[in-house]
Amino acid sequence: MAPQLAGGFAGAGRRRLPRRRPGSARLLAGCAARSGDARQLCLRQAGGRCDRIAGAAGHDGKRFHLVGHDWGGQVAWGVAGKHPDRLASLTVLSRPHPKSFRRALLKEDGDQKHRSRHHRAFLDAETGKMLLADNARRLRDGMFGQGVPAEAMDQHLSVLGNPAALEAALAWYRANVGLAADIGSITVPTLYIWGDVDATVGPDAAHGTREFVGATFAMEVLPGVGHFVMDQAADTATALMLAHFRKHPV
Repeated sequence: MAPQLAGGFAGAGRRRLPRRRPGSARLLAGCAARSGDARQLCLRQAGGRCDRIAGAAGHDGKRFHLVGHDWGGQVAWGVAGKHPDRLASLTVLSRPHPKSFRRALLKEDGDQKHRSRHHRAFLDAETGKMLLADNARRLRDGMFGQGVPAEAMDQHLSVLGNPAALEAALAWYRANVGLAADIGSITVPTLYIWGDVDATVGPDAAHGTREFVGATFAMEVLPGVGHFVMDQAADTATALMLAHFRKHPV
């Protein structure tokens, strides 16, 4: 097996890597974006990047398992929607199907719009400076302040705690038009993992995801876990993913 992992804001991908178990899976970790290029990203380009990563690892033309979190999850939904023939399975952490997410955002009596208020703030060109000010206090308290251990915060910030890296991450929000391309029903076996105290993704968006998957679908709700699943419940999430891979071999 060769799962490919796509990370998301505001985590550092290397922190999110689950511990590999002997005889289990080879992990291919792809960086979501590099400084300066995310503004031009669209789902087609992101899908091509996944293909190139797989090809460079010796899996050119072969199916693979795709795992994504947050913006990496958004890309993963898009790849599964546009290139289902390339995937043996899909796993998404936290990020709901884009149509479920949009529906929750537009719900008049819902709370998803409030949960996602940072999306608009991140469009401001001064946001990066603000987030890094005072030893990245706003990142630590606002983004990571969801039960993420202090050690994990420091590891994330060792990668993202500089203007160039943070601007590359924020550029995903500024490339939202290209990344919000229409994604229909998913025809790839899908595992969706969501923490029930996620401050940025509410239950309407999360539970509505099953309506937009036409293949085998499993949703795992992790009690007491927030948005950064791999920082709070890595062992549980890894076990769920490995079981999912075994059910849907390449």
